[in-house]
Amino acid sequence: MNPSQPEGADSHAASREDPPVPVDLSRYSRQMLFAPIGEEGQRRLARARVLLVGCGALGTHLADALVRAGVGLLRLVDRDFIELNNLQRQVLFDEDDIAAGLPKAEAARRKLARINTAVSVEAVVADATFRNIEQLAEGVDLLLDGTDNFETRYLINDLAVKTGRPWIYGACVGATGLSMPVLPGETPCLRCVFEQAPPPEMNPTCDTAGILGPTVSLVTAHQAMQAIKLLSGHPEAVDRRLLHFDAWQNRCVFLNVQPAQGETDCPCCRQRRFDFLDGTLAGGTTVLCGRNAVQVTPVDAGRLEFAALAPRLTTAGATEVRFNAFMLKARVETFDLTLFPDGRAIIAGTRSPEQARTLYARYIGA
Repeated sequence: MNPSQPEGADSHAASREDPPVPVDLSRYSRQMLFAPIGEEGQRRLARARVLLVGCGALGTHLADALVRAGVGLLRLVDRDFIELNNLQRQVLFDEDDIAAGLPKAEAARRKLARINTAVSVEAVVADATFRNIEQLAEGVDLLLDGTDNFETRYLINDLAVKTGRPWIYGACVGATGLSMPVLPGETPCLRCVFEQAPPPEMNPTCDTAGILGPTVSLVTAHQAMQAIKLLSGHPEAVDRRLLHFDAWQNRCVFLNVQPAQGETDCPCCRQRRFDFLDGTLAGGTTVLCGRNAVQVTPVDAGRLEFAALAPRLTTAGATEVRFNAFMLKARVETFDLTLFPDGRAIIAGTRSPEQARTLYARYIGA
């Protein structure tokens, strides 16, 4: 990726080299029998490049669907590691991945490589932030939401609107789900529909309300279908409504959100203010969905050397210190610390950003 690539609506396509289209398309024969796809649509898919932010429940389902569909390049970005409770709904992982101590993005890449060798899958173990998302999205045609928080979604939304690229929003908790494509200039953006994130007490997570595996499947089926329509050259077929369902109560509605594009003075797509992309509204800590944990992201921490850090942690009183090329784990006081080479840390055992920052400063540095 070239961080010096110029910005603008067409910058993502500048000087790109399309991934090679496989000569043998027979593995997609059933897909090509569907008339709107055909051979031309399949070749378009093979030339397509996608950035998927988040490789948890939504992300693993989406990655599996797109790799099997024959998307040419899939770039996976995820900051997290695999835990046992993930296996109930995160379809690309198994117990061996946990034993190997693999981050989600790398474990997913290895699994996807065994599914379809004709697809290029790139794993990036990092947090998508305003500092790196433009570089992460270099050369891609579509942005996909596999995240679990509004801050990152607003960040993706800013980038999509700024560069004129489509993205597809998705969210789920319990038995309810949401999905909506955003086509800049044609549909409302996320901030047109949700100008502000709901407060925590009005925004249940899988940590507080649980999550059923089939809920994830329903959301990502809608997301993946819209992605395939776009990438195969059929934007006219995209469902431009907001899908909202409650699978337990057997309710499903498609909401016409198109009026929101003209009725709101959206700070993003109308005022062209990219508050999340320029860092104005960026945060340094994130309370993670689905666990009692906080991520701490330091500013310009530099790359950490685990071999040098591990003895220091032991001296400071940490126990169970172990590391590999991808992450370092340790027990500090009553908390579990997972540290990544870019300086990020996930501190399990607290939902307090302040406490997490204090622990980070105490054991890693201010």
